[in-house]
Amino acid sequence: MTAAQADAGPRSDYREMPEGFKLDTPRVEDGAAIWRIARDSKALDLNSSYSYLLWCRDFAATSAVARDAEGEPAAFVTGYVRPESPDTLVVWQIAVDDAHRGRGLATALLDGLVARAVRELGVRRVETTITPGNAASNRLFASFAERHGASLTREVLFDAGLFPEQGHDPEVLNLIGPLGPPAGQRP
Repeated sequence: MTAAQADAGPRSDYREMPEGFKLDTPRVEDGAAIWRIARDSKALDLNSSYSYLLWCRDFAATSAVARDAEGEPAAFVTGYVRPESPDTLVVWQIAVDDAHRGRGLATALLDGLVARAVRELGVRRVETTITPGNAASNRLFASFAERHGASLTREVLFDAGLFPEQGHDPEVLNLIGPLGPPAGQRP
């Protein structure tokens, strides 16, 4: 953040949920739907269905779902606070159900989760890893950093050779921050 950005005060550029959707904390019973959305994305590394149930139980405070008018998950973002860096939210996965794409849900989910993490957990940085060919995720996180006046740096975290399966792309660490306090609060 430049001095001019710091002088401008806190940012309030968080995107609201699109009409007909509600930002919510995931519940264990959402695990199956979140697993299905991840599977159907065809872009994420799919974890076991069991892991999504555990994620909804153990990391609900650092994750979010967008619920449709019927209350069903239409999109999700999972994350956790790094134990060695308690001011850093690691975004693990983010995906939108195919039927709901193109409405800005990923942007609103990311903004909503980070706003909550800043407010409730004191988060000041966001980390995520993205494979080089995932243009949509690269755009999502670059626009997040720009919207919030935060710097974005990239470096390879896990080279392709570290993965046991052939053909896995490297995972590039995206470091975003520092983030300012929520709108209306001074540091």
